[in-house]
Amino acid sequence: PSHPPNHVLVHDPPSVARMTSAAKLARRLLDCACHPSLVLPGKTTEDIDALVHDRALASGAYPSPLNYMGFPKSICSSVNEVVCHGIPDGRELRTGDVVSFDVSCYVGGVHGDNCATVVVGDYDERCLSEEEKDGSGSGILALQFPEWNEDDYYDLSSEYNFLKRDWRNVPYRTEFSSEEERMRFVTARRLVQAALESRDEGVKACRPGGCLSDIGAAIHAVADAYGYDTVRHYRGHGISTDFHCAPFVKHFRNDDKLELIPGMIFTIEPMIVEGTAECIEWEDQWTVVTEDFGRAAQFEHTVLITESGVEILTLP
Repeated sequence: PSHPPNHVLVHDPPSVARMTSAAKLARRLLDCACHPSLVLPGKTTEDIDALVHDRALASGAYPSPLNYMGFPKSICSSVNEVVCHGIPDGRELRTGDVVSFDVSCYVGGVHGDNCATVVVGDYDERCLSEEEKDGSGSGILALQFPEWNEDDYYDLSSEYNFLKRDWRNVPYRTEFSSEEERMRFVTARRLVQAALESRDEGVKACRPGGCLSDIGAAIHAVADAYGYDTVRHYRGHGISTDFHCAPFVKHFRNDDKLELIPGMIFTIEPMIVEGTAECIEWEDQWTVVTEDFGRAAQFEHTVLITESGVEILTLP
């Protein structure tokens, strides 16, 4: 059942268990969408959407965005100046594009939600093998670190695990066709790193007895340090049986007064932009772009306030 608009749910242990399961599945689907052997020049976000859709259904889940208030696809894919809510389409990705994938799923009666940003083609080509099946029939290329497989990918003790720092450590490309291309990658990496750090600092600001506004202050400080800005209009949110519910988390300095209590679960998902934080919504009533066409990057975790601090649920 839906909760009143301003009701902040405090989850009990059985609810936390269901939320954790949904969040972990959402993370696995996100990792699939962002795999460097899939986010390649010439691929389309529609290709990636179809793959994530099939994997969600095969896992016994439903893609939360599909048909949500009329949204037509199973993930959100936001390229370059698109801030959020981009609709996957047939445009081919190009080398150096900055792409955010927001991946959510509904399973066990609750939603899991997370997002990450990658730079198209930003990997050392020596790390990729010939195309081969990964066991699920998807045709994803395997990374040679060596003999990549899904068990190693999610085994934190594995020598080849990409997630020891919470995000894969794929070697950057080092060869470029021109100085212009090199700078496009350098500036894209810097923006993506700023978005990752801003989310992580927002998570670190969470603690029982803390204030909701601490999160926005921590995020804004990172954006300032990089010389970027943080989008005001779109926010993190509570999540449970409802996809979006209170509390709503601002990713900028604010005066919201809400004490963080053990059992609260919500998302932290800052959108960091190169230029102005002002945004425009397209006529499709979903796609949001920066007013000055500057690039945007976003990372998102779902977190649980605990008795001793904060737990990230969207980890493998």
